Amino acid sequence: MTEVFSGRVAVIGLGYIGLPTAVALATRGIDVVGVDVNPATVEAVSRGQLPFVEPDLAVGVSGAVSIGRLTATMETPEADAYIIAVPTPFNDDHTADVSYIEKAVAQIAPQLRGGEIVILESTSPPGTSMGISRQLAELRPDLTLPHASEGMADIYVAHCPERVLPGRVMIEMVTNDRVVGGITRRCAEKAAAIYRVFAQGDILLTDAASAEMAKLTENAYRDVNIAFANELSLICESLHLDAWEVIKMANRHPRVNILNPGPGVGGHCIAVDPWFIVGAAPELSKLIRTAREINDHKPHHVAQQVVSKASRFRDPTIACLGLAFKANIDDLRESPAVDIVEEIARSLPDVEILVAEPFTTALPQRLAVLPNLRLVPAEKAVETSDIVALLVDHDQFRSMNRSWLAGKVVYDTRGIWR
Repeated sequence: MTEVFSGRVAVIGLGYIGLPTAVALATRGIDVVGVDVNPATVEAVSRGQLPFVEPDLAVGVSGAVSIGRLTATMETPEADAYIIAVPTPFNDDHTADVSYIEKAVAQIAPQLRGGEIVILESTSPPGTSMGISRQLAELRPDLTLPHASEGMADIYVAHCPERVLPGRVMIEMVTNDRVVGGITRRCAEKAAAIYRVFAQGDILLTDAASAEMAKLTENAYRDVNIAFANELSLICESLHLDAWEVIKMANRHPRVNILNPGPGVGGHCIAVDPWFIVGAAPELSKLIRTAREINDHKPHHVAQQVVSKASRFRDPTIACLGLAFKANIDDLRESPAVDIVEEIARSLPDVEILVAEPFTTALPQRLAVLPNLRLVPAEKAVETSDIVALLVDHDQFRSMNRSWLAGKVVYDTRGIWR
């Protein structure tokens, strides 16, 4: 018989994954408490408001809060299930920084009474979920954790990585298949019952380490393919060829499907996750490491191309269009566009850089401190500039009046104005 979950859920981390997960559960009748360290996020959610841009999420937050199914707090409460959805950045040596996960576990431990399940959604290296079980065992020696029990445990631990695309989170969270890995089979089954509340795709049960590796593999695969396109674009540029035209023709082969190049790779997944594989097996992950290095280098190449074009003018103004890591969202995490803009501004301190980003009202702190940067509407940026660098393919830029570009040096990293 398929297990049905009907308890209370605490979601630790109300970011781009945690909040949509909380809403998906709350709008289907589950009582959810969202926990976050940012008071502004907690206040916004408590008012039924969205602290970031994500299509279709605002109405879900408002509805879940208004019917009393979703609340927000800065304190970890008692619950029947805990979903950890906190950041997992990488350190300077590209190893995973799991300190946010460890802090979340430390806050959960005092609340446990026995029978709860702790689910890690944060992308993490193989063995992280096992680490959670061991950490809980140290913090709560009065409870039996699954890694130390061949039979029934007091607490269950599992990993269920998110696999959604920003801009389509509320659709894909429901329709995509889910991988659920438990420290034991029973842990996986307990976790799967929670995701069955809203998931319509298949739920695949496995062990925790395999689930962790599967998520990293998905994004490393995508990163390697993007790196091929980006390296090809560099080669075509050196040969004075149109990379998009070359790729378009190559893709007419029935067994070829090359991606389009861009200014780099950003976001909380593809730009980060492959490094976790490299860190786990550094001597064996040569291709994955090289792909990461190619994609990490691309923003520098783009920035220097723009800088070189400035030498054509006595007193140039440069427009940089876009800061987000992908089109039509406000997410700047690991964005190559931010790196590019910063490098241009620092390389040309006496040149005015006009930045257009329709999904934000302020520059991120690392850019706001640069005196030659200003955030302006796209039309003004293009109209008053000599050089236009398109960094993000927002719909607003796609539909821009091309006559605005007349007489300007244009560097289109997305190939939308070809």
